[in-house]
Amino acid sequence: MLTTDFVTGAPNWLDLGSPDTEATAAFYGSVFGWDFRSAGPEAGGYGFFQKDGRTVAALGPLTEEGANAAWTVYFRTPDADATAKATEQGGGTVRVEPFDVMDAGRMACLTDPGGAEFAVWQPGSVKGLEAASEPDTLCWTELHSPDPEAAQAFYRSLFGWRSERMAVPGMTYTVLSSAEGDQQDATFGGVAPLEDGNEPRWLPYFAVEDADAAVARTVDHGGTVLMPAMDTPDIGRMAWLADPFGAPFAVIEPKPPQSP
Repeated sequence: MLTTDFVTGAPNWLDLGSPDTEATAAFYGSVFGWDFRSAGPEAGGYGFFQKDGRTVAALGPLTEEGANAAWTVYFRTPDADATAKATEQGGGTVRVEPFDVMDAGRMACLTDPGGAEFAVWQPGSVKGLEAASEPDTLCWTELHSPDPEAAQAFYRSLFGWRSERMAVPGMTYTVLSSAEGDQQDATFGGVAPLEDGNEPRWLPYFAVEDADAAVARTVDHGGTVLMPAMDTPDIGRMAWLADPFGAPFAVIEPKPPQSP
């Protein structure tokens, strides 16, 4: 499962670029109960979403030319420069060269060969998110790729990820695990074939206690439903949504563990 015990290749940060950070902060506050805390005047409008005083994601204005509102998943790396170079060697693109974020860490913005954007975070004083896999926090990351097999090979070369196919109605789904520890315990996301009409992307899933209620709050506050809430056997009830500015995200009400 996704945890805050960040190992190489595991998701360790998540942020949202938006054309209107004030309205966006209000939306996610209504949907998930998040508070927004500015990182200060020197941060250019960037700040942190918090739940019960712990950072669960971040928000900032759009900084790349032509960019649309979108969530970006960051993966831990011990060397952002080496990972950026390996991305280019593997057929990907470096959108933003590695740079230092004060003493917090070093990052780079990248795109995989299939067109999905992601980023890497080399920790400094900030190791990563302070809560995960709890209600209203990040619990899963999912890559929608036009070529799942090629995508797995690319990321395996960067981070050493392990993979395992899973039986899901209507598709071949691959579960991803970081390179360290027990493979099942180290799972953090999956890869799914790209559906017609969708763009390649990493989709963040947030755990919720009631998926239908989260969908209703999303719609009530100006968001849209991309995939209505549905039950997935042995996993839970989930929905794909978009915020008022079009940034896709997902919610999942995990199925309670069965008693032995």
